[in-house]
Amino acid sequence: MSEAKPRSKPADGIKPRGTPKPRRQKPRDERPRGEEPGEKKPRDKKASTVEAAASEIVGEAPPPEAAEPDPDLTPEQVEQARKKYLLKRFWISGRGYWGRHGDRLGWPLTIGLLILIGINVGFQYGINVWNRSIFDAIEKRDAHTVYFLSAVFVPLVIGSISLVVTQVYLRMTMQRRWRAWLTTSVIARWLANGRYYQLNLVQGDHQNPEARLSEDLRVATEAPVDFVAGVIVATLSASTFIVVLWTIGGALSFTLGGSTFTVPGFLVVTAVIYAAITSTSMFVIGRDFVRLSEEKNQAEAEFRYVLTRVRENGESIALLGGEEEERSGIDKTFAGVLTRWAQLTGQHMRTALVSQGSSLFAPVVPVLLCAPKFLEGSMSLGQVMQAASAFAIVQGSFGWLVDNYPRLADWNASARRIASLMMSLDGLERAEQSDELGRIQHGETKGDTMLSLDNLSVTLDDGTSMVKETEVAVEAGERVLVSGESGSGKSTLVRAIAGLWPWGSGSVNLHPDKRLFMLPQRPYIPSGTLRRVVAYPAAADNWKLEQIKAALDKVGLGHLAGRIKEEAPWDQMLSGGEKQRVAFARLLLHRPDIVVLDEATSALDEKSQDQMMETVIRELPEVTIVSVAHRAELEAFHTRKITLERRKGGAKLVGDIDLVPRNRKRGLFQRALWGSGTRINKPRKTANGS
Repeated sequence: MSEAKPRSKPADGIKPRGTPKPRRQKPRDERPRGEEPGEKKPRDKKASTVEAAASEIVGEAPPPEAAEPDPDLTPEQVEQARKKYLLKRFWISGRGYWGRHGDRLGWPLTIGLLILIGINVGFQYGINVWNRSIFDAIEKRDAHTVYFLSAVFVPLVIGSISLVVTQVYLRMTMQRRWRAWLTTSVIARWLANGRYYQLNLVQGDHQNPEARLSEDLRVATEAPVDFVAGVIVATLSASTFIVVLWTIGGALSFTLGGSTFTVPGFLVVTAVIYAAITSTSMFVIGRDFVRLSEEKNQAEAEFRYVLTRVRENGESIALLGGEEEERSGIDKTFAGVLTRWAQLTGQHMRTALVSQGSSLFAPVVPVLLCAPKFLEGSMSLGQVMQAASAFAIVQGSFGWLVDNYPRLADWNASARRIASLMMSLDGLERAEQSDELGRIQHGETKGDTMLSLDNLSVTLDDGTSMVKETEVAVEAGERVLVSGESGSGKSTLVRAIAGLWPWGSGSVNLHPDKRLFMLPQRPYIPSGTLRRVVAYPAAADNWKLEQIKAALDKVGLGHLAGRIKEEAPWDQMLSGGEKQRVAFARLLLHRPDIVVLDEATSALDEKSQDQMMETVIRELPEVTIVSVAHRAELEAFHTRKITLERRKGGAKLVGDIDLVPRNRKRGLFQRALWGSGTRINKPRKTANGS
């Protein structure tokens, strides 16, 4: 993947390439949307706060180097290399938990868990020795020893149980804290610089990021701790009890064809052969587990996404009567889930066959092998039972993979999915630092100019031009209407002004001491009380109830004032027009210096639209407005109009005129609303041609 083109598939991990040096950019000092009223903070403060949080967690290291496939590899080899790199990418971020910027309890929890595992294996050995001693005592009918060993068994059990409980606490605490650390890290990167929005604009394996950040990241951080602990327990147990088996079993001699053969450590040899058979069988039977787990997880995520889409767009679907079509889509997606589950069920059945068969044979095999020695008197009953117990422990240790292969496959799939999201974020982050693909610069204006677009060109992330070579300067108090046919790039231009669209050239400059506020066509309605809905994105308690009620009344929502403390699904209860009125209420509360309206009155009728614009101009007489709209009626509330025209190679600014009163009766009213902003840019034509 080219570092500067996130639309291409993310780095696939064959040939690493150098990461470009970061490019210094002018800071954007305007206050972000949602800043508390009265504060004068840089506009990028919110993004800076998110980036600072990410840096505090993962340090100042740049994103991993991009990688591109070796042209000599076959598609199958490239895919295998990509999968390997995905696991590597997960560990690049995941291991930071134990790094300099990681969790302060990361190493204490790890060391404590390792110590407890070692002590617990020691207790297992003690119980194994106790097992031999009590059966020897029973065989000798030594009542005193039996009673004594019975009393000793209680503290052994209590000690072992206490160790296991403490071990569970440390293990799950580490899993919880690792998940919290890594989730915070990835979410901080996801939210920084609008990347959560930009992911929708680029290609890559990052669909359904909410499922990756929740379920996949949970599995990806829980399973490795269990696996590492399991491997250490298995290794220590196998090492300890192989010695026990070798010591107790000794050599086995048997005669075959007139010749005598001696097998030293026959119990150990049997245990190794037995484990090799079961593990090989599991590997052969479960070789498709990883692929099927990945496909099942992806199908589940797609099913959740389809259901979420229906819930979020319930009103539109209901009004159009689209239930049958939605049901068809849901059924088709769910059928995919069931198909993946059926395939995975077959894998589980085959692995259960090996696992269950192994667990049933394991306790019997050592007894049968030791029976000849016991019958001839060279081995006591206690030694037989100790050997059987040790054999089961060794077999369990060797067969750890048999019991955990399904979960290992599930972790593999989840780790790759979260790593795919990380790689897409890497691509966006590298593109921000790269000079290969143009980036829109953000700086500060000079003098009284509130907003300026200097030779601004907006492109797609693959370089395709959308808007090119735009020169606009907006002075304090101006109200500028941006018009043009659909698809001419008006909304894209708004996103570039907001800093959400990074690709292009030229610069967007905002006044360093002024605050910018955006009103999109579809206002976001958060969950919670109506008070929180109106105050968003600032905290609800930033304003008194009377202030919020007054804002609702001014925008025609006074009938909702009595429900201001009510928690309800306001996103479903409010109509499209009411949501846009709520957005204007937010505007009146936040009182910004510059406001950008992106079709912000499209759901209102003409009369309501006029009332809303009159209210804004009356309540915020000095505000600078940039409006994107189609309705010609809005010209009456603006002092200037610029027109974008769609052309081959990108939309271009073709008109920039001053608007004048349409008739003399409304002249005084409009002049009172417009104010008298002094313009220092070059003269523009007026509507009457002067």
